[in-house]
Amino acid sequence: MRKKRLLTVILLAGLVFKADAQRHADLTAAEIDQLRDTAMEPDQRLKLFLKFAHERLDQLQLVRTDPKISVAERPAETHKRLQDFLDVYDELDDNIDMYMDRKSDIRKPLKAIIEADAEFQAKLKTFREGLTAAKEDTKLYGFVLTNAIDAVGSGATDHRKLLDEQEEMAKHKKKKKND
Repeated sequence: MRKKRLLTVILLAGLVFKADAQRHADLTAAEIDQLRDTAMEPDQRLKLFLKFAHERLDQLQLVRTDPKISVAERPAETHKRLQDFLDVYDELDDNIDMYMDRKSDIRKPLKAIIEADAEFQAKLKTFREGLTAAKEDTKLYGFVLTNAIDAVGSGATDHRKLLDEQEEMAKHKKKKKND
């Protein structure tokens, strides 16, 4: 009996740590409501995540020009906003995976996502180059910036492959219908 209790406690503790380790995007109540309303509509839901990612990236751009943010606060604020963007981008990828597992046709939003990937990459690289030119100290957020650039780069590759798979699946469906 004692062994069962101990095993149960260990398993529960493991679940708590695992749940705590998963990071989710810090969404506003309004954003959560919008996502909830589109839970069964992949096109709209994925476009919402794109919109949120754009907003987070725009907020990152403002860090360097916002007079309310002091020079001393900029590194921490930059880190926070980069992480916010990365969290939303990860949520976007998680949702793409979910809809792929459900065999949903997400070709239309994937095309928009691929376009956004190119824009995200360009903005992040421009941001990094601007920091290098200004000789800013990036110790606090350099890793997160590199991680964001890498995540968007690998995401772009994955999204193009998924679109190719979706196009192929659509051809086979159409072919089966005609037969």
